[in-house]
Amino acid sequence: MDYSAQIIVHNKAPRIAVKYANNPELIARFRKLNDAKWSATLKVWHLPDTQENRTRFNLAPMVLKPLIALDKIEQVEIFKKYLNTKRYSPNTVKTYSEALQTFLTYFNDREIKTINNNDVVDFYTNYILEKKLSISYQNQIVNAIKLYFKIIKETSIIVEKIFRPKTEKLLPNVLSKEEIKMILTAHSNIKHKTMLSLIYSCGLRRSELTNIKPNEIDSKRNIVIIKQGKGRKDRIAPLSQGILIMLREYYKTHKPITYLFEGREAGSKYDERSLAEVLKQAVEKAKIKKPVSLHWLRHSYATHLLEAGTDLRYIQEILGHKSSKTTEIYTHVSTKSLQNVKSPFDDL
Repeated sequence: MDYSAQIIVHNKAPRIAVKYANNPELIARFRKLNDAKWSATLKVWHLPDTQENRTRFNLAPMVLKPLIALDKIEQVEIFKKYLNTKRYSPNTVKTYSEALQTFLTYFNDREIKTINNNDVVDFYTNYILEKKLSISYQNQIVNAIKLYFKIIKETSIIVEKIFRPKTEKLLPNVLSKEEIKMILTAHSNIKHKTMLSLIYSCGLRRSELTNIKPNEIDSKRNIVIIKQGKGRKDRIAPLSQGILIMLREYYKTHKPITYLFEGREAGSKYDERSLAEVLKQAVEKAKIKKPVSLHWLRHSYATHLLEAGTDLRYIQEILGHKSSKTTEIYTHVSTKSLQNVKSPFDDL
């Protein structure tokens, strides 16, 4: 029988949850088991956690996952469905649902409707701060909590009184044009070189690059059409003549079918982790010691545009920023104005 099993908690008692493909014969067998119950939300059968049942489903204590209350798992699944109906991106659905599960699991023995704002503060203090979790993760937790408790009716939480942590004021990491050139020319492989060059030359996020389809490169208008980027918004970015020449050479060699950059199997999307590895190898070949990430290429593109005199409003449109304040951060790392400042040290 093809199935997966794990230990959960239901009414403060451990249970074995079993998930398998729909099969009338198996369902009939489950109904005969002692105290077997069906969860319509999770679409699993769950039974008492007995040695007999553990043996039946090949479970051993040393491989069990942490105990999670059934009502918490069900609520996370309901939350996922809500996010999907609202057309949140798959990454956001995954991030928010995992964040909510972390929060709800912290109150595993409590009914959800009894969790209040003081409990949220307690969670911040004794979980987030204790574990020294990042500000970005804290924001994800806050976003998930606020959205979840906004949509459920029975709650002791006052959503408006849930405050997010103070934001760290970090500057974006930017490479010089010389460093960018060294990275982009490090690979001899035309596919690897084109992927990294397109990210920098259009200020793309890595998921936007892997989602591009061949017909979204408009060589007549010299633009790339970025479909459903962050926030599910379409936008366009200009293509330089240099990148168009590189794209034509790449296309003749690889002849992609579904996606512009495909994985090992024809028609499959190029893996984002493999893309990060391509960059890592290029950085090593260029002998750059900085911890460069793919997003650094996007930051560098925006900063170099600003230093070349491009209006912030155009940069905002190209990058797909919802707020101009997000784009304005690049003014703090641009060296164009700073280079005109004469140091008093030179007059000593």
